[in-house]
Amino acid sequence: MKTAALLTLALAFQTSAHAAGDVQAGKALFATRCASCHSVGPSARGAFGPQLNAIFGRTAGGTNDYAYSPAMKKSGIVWSEKTLSDFLRSPGKVVPGTKMRFWGLGNERQIEDLLAYLHSYP
Repeated sequence: MKTAALLTLALAFQTSAHAAGDVQAGKALFATRCASCHSVGPSARGAFGPQLNAIFGRTAGGTNDYAYSPAMKKSGIVWSEKTLSDFLRSPGKVVPGTKMRFWGLGNERQIEDLLAYLHSYP
């Protein structure tokens, strides 16, 4: 019974956490800050960066269509709201040696919007 209650609470928290962001604002941010390296959607594939479909729950370095850095493959990270938020704030701090050439986002609202957008590609 405790397990079911905890699972329900966890799912409610996850839903409310990503519902806080604005999907359309996240889409615009993705287009200007992410799309030059990453893709999402039915035709998404790895290019200069990995595709980001179904990123939540995926192990970092876990797609077959992108050559990840050894650091990313060894990180053991499973992408969640928290791990991806931390990574978006400071990629090199979260995964020293990552190939991602992005200084990070300092705006919490932008991070929430971007996460909401990424949730739209399960």
